[in-house]
Amino acid sequence: MSYQQERYIAELAVQRATLLTQKVFFEKAKGTVSKDDKSPVTIGDFGAQALIIQAIRKNFPNDEIVAEEEASSLREDKALSAEIWRLVQDIKLEDAESDKILGGPLPSEEGMLDIIDEGKSSGGPKGRIWALDPIDGTKGFLRGGQYAVCLGLIVDGDVKVGAIGTPNLPVDDRVAITASTGAQQTETASNGVLFSAIQGEGATSRPLSSGVLAPSKSISMRPVPDIAQAVFCEGVEAAHSAQGDNAAVAERLGITAPSVRLDSQAKYCSIARGAGDIYLRLPVKKGYQEKIWDHAAGDLIVREAGGQVTDIYGQRLDFSKGRTLAANTGVVAAPKAAQDQVIDAVKVVLKL
Repeated sequence: MSYQQERYIAELAVQRATLLTQKVFFEKAKGTVSKDDKSPVTIGDFGAQALIIQAIRKNFPNDEIVAEEEASSLREDKALSAEIWRLVQDIKLEDAESDKILGGPLPSEEGMLDIIDEGKSSGGPKGRIWALDPIDGTKGFLRGGQYAVCLGLIVDGDVKVGAIGTPNLPVDDRVAITASTGAQQTETASNGVLFSAIQGEGATSRPLSSGVLAPSKSISMRPVPDIAQAVFCEGVEAAHSAQGDNAAVAERLGITAPSVRLDSQAKYCSIARGAGDIYLRLPVKKGYQEKIWDHAAGDLIVREAGGQVTDIYGQRLDFSKGRTLAANTGVVAAPKAAQDQVIDAVKVVLKL
């Protein structure tokens, strides 16, 4: 089965939602890194989720959706709900036909809340399930750094389509990630990328636009003949990934360059296009289960770009267990040819 229509809708929906998040990103004050009910990230989260779920409902009305947010807090906070409603009404693609394909304007403020609440699917091994993270990289968003709008389609437990909007990554695929990539960003025409993939058909990148989709090009991971020269990336937040263990793995591989720390699935996108090589997300605490919306789209994009994504034991990520990756621990992504070497180093460091 071809998933061209699903990818097209996913890309358009992510692009429209990304316009909303950018409006909040550059207009709202960001003096906080707490995700309370009135923080800019919450306004962007709810608005982006409403727009994307509306697009899925318009085009694939029988599909299920696993999304991060739900609207109970908005039903209690009328002022916040009204602010988000005003925001989503202002967001339209410049191409009227594309906007119409996504469902056009939301029906009403109450209808917006109902749409947000349609992301409550429990997931599982059967059927078509969209995994949505309207703003991945909460603290990056608040800090003014990297964040992503992420959407993946899982069919019978297997990721078939992925789309990720990264407003603050450079359009040029050749620009290597550095410490400055994860730092505070400014509004510039040279940033803003939409990544996507269909299982078995490769991965692409294209500049984000405010209308029709821009032309795309194929992306691939770069060869790493000497693992010691690899660029490895990890999360900014120590609470999300064991940075000390990550450094020990890098040292064991002979990598002397410091890690590049980025928030969100921008890490998956960066290594998929050869701007980096290895992504480590080693477990911080026993029993923690990763959420499927944090990995579905990025997992597919990396694998379709010629990489491998597994847990710390070398097992493929299993998206059939519900809303979390209950069968997996940690995440390791690397070029296929280097994956076993990286996993061996992980196993030594973690004493597996």
